[in-house]
This record gives sequence, structure tokens and C-alpha cells, in this order.
Amino acid sequence: MSKQLIVSCQALEDEPLHSSFIMSKMALAASQGGAGGIRANSTADIQAIKTEVNLPIIGIIKQEYADSEVVITPTVEEVKALYDEGVDIIAFDATDRVRPGGETFETFIKEVKRRFPGQKLMADTSTVQEAIHAEACGVDIVASTLVGYTTDSKGGDPLRTLNGIIQSVDIPVIAEGNLDTPEKAKQALDSGAEAVVVGSAITRPQRITEKFSQKLKHLN
Repeated sequence: MSKQLIVSCQALEDEPLHSSFIMSKMALAASQGGAGGIRANSTADIQAIKTEVNLPIIGIIKQEYADSEVVITPTVEEVKALYDEGVDIIAFDATDRVRPGGETFETFIKEVKRRFPGQKLMADTSTVQEAIHAEACGVDIVASTLVGYTTDSKGGDPLRTLNGIIQSVDIPVIAEGNLDTPEKAKQALDSGAEAVVVGSAITRPQRITEKFSQKLKHLN
């Protein structure tokens, strides 16, 4: 997926496009538009997407737990489900936040590497330090997915943080998070990112419509 556009095809339960069938067609549309990979949430969506496209898949499972703010592939159980499904890359929250059951990221990644040797692992981070830490823990790829979504990164500039990560680690870096224009995506690749993930700006029509409607309201 070097220097490729990866399209995130996700829709949560409270969103109008929530459907594995719809996500599979969204992935097909992305493929026909030139995407080099897909990021998808849940084994059900991934199974449906595999019937439509033959592209590398970054798999995640979003699961909420009462005792943690970590939602993206938070425990080893979600990792196992993705591993059993057979995704190319498994991505997970690699922030400093405590995981379900009070587990630390170090304990989590150690168990993941022990149980699933050979599986490519991607760390979704929000700061340069988290990316450095994830690399030290043995992940294969780091991503800037969570910049601006955590307390430590609130108000952070995604491209600036991305540049800091690229300069601070030796493993591949994938740009992701709030890269909502082709110009920003190109800038991310030009800065040295291995690939760029774009989601809402392509696959969430309600968000796209909101941008248009809000802009037009200011003209009245």
C-alpha cells in the first residue's frame, strides 16, 4: 500500500449507512475510484467487503467497555476475532489511556505478539510520544489516527503531529485523521507517510452534507 489512498469504510449503529452490505458496496466504489486499500470495522463488514474487492484490509473492531475510553480493538479478544477473519493488518488504539480491566498498552501488545506471531500490527496514536512508545513495543506500523481525539492531543494539528511522528520513528507511518481534502492527503504523502487513510470525507454522506449546509447557512 505504499503511497496509496486507503479508504475507511465504516458506519456505526446510529448512522444511516450502517450495513455490511452497504459497506461492501462502499468499498467497491472506493476500489473503482482508485483506492489501494480499505480500513473496515467489524468482522461482519470485513467478510462482506471481501466478496466485493481484492484489496489489503486494515481491520478494527470498535467495542465500548464501561471502564475504559479505549474503543478501537481494545482487548485481545477483538484482536483474535480479526486474526481469525484473516485481515492484512490489525489496528488498535495505542494511546496512553488505560485499557479495559486496567490493562496497560505494554501488557496488551506483549500478549498480542505472543498469541499472534507474524500478524502485521498497526498502532493508532495521538501524539509523537505514543508513536515512539508503540514502536518500542514492537508494532509494525504507526498511524496518526487519534490526533485531536484524546485529552493529550486536543487541539493538535494532524499534519504537524504526523511530521513529528515521521521524524521520530523508523517504521512505516500511515497518515490518518481529519485529512478531509485531497490537498491535505497529498501533503501527508509528500511529508513521508507510507499511505494515507481517508474516511468521513469520502464515505459518510451525512458529514459531507453537513459541511455544505453549514457553509450555505452563512450566505443567508
